[in-house]
Amino acid sequence: MIRVLFVCLGNICRSPIAEGIFRRLVDEAGLSGQIECDSAGTSAYHIGQLPDLRTRQNALEHGLTLTHRSRRMTGDDLALFDYFVAMDEQNLDAIEKLNYRSTGLHTIDTIFLLREFDPAVSDQPSVPDPYYEGPDAFEDVYQIVERCCQQLLVYIKSERVKE
Repeated sequence: MIRVLFVCLGNICRSPIAEGIFRRLVDEAGLSGQIECDSAGTSAYHIGQLPDLRTRQNALEHGLTLTHRSRRMTGDDLALFDYFVAMDEQNLDAIEKLNYRSTGLHTIDTIFLLREFDPAVSDQPSVPDPYYEGPDAFEDVYQIVERCCQQLLVYIKSERVKE
């Protein structure tokens, strides 16, 4: 089983939507028996909470129901997951530091910024955090995450999935 962990700060906006979108793409590709995903935060601000209401509303508009409960990434995740996908550089740093302190198992080809997979021309390395913004920001995040997750799945399939 290939396991992917999406990571943002609080695990209530960006990473849960990435988890939901990626899970749907995996299901649509008929790969749910080979690829699993989850999401986590680098902070403990929202542990146990559902995704932000605005994130859930936006997801529903796209046919996704998000039921994930926020959790904090731990050192145990390093042994469980194959790929770590950060929403921004701050969270990428946190993953890399935890990896270095815990195991050093993961390398540059298993820890990514999600926007590395963005097919749109962008000089922005981060998925913007919509938390303090309005509905348009949540839709923008959805669109960014969807196109990046499509390309992430292509990458993982080319690297690891056996046809």
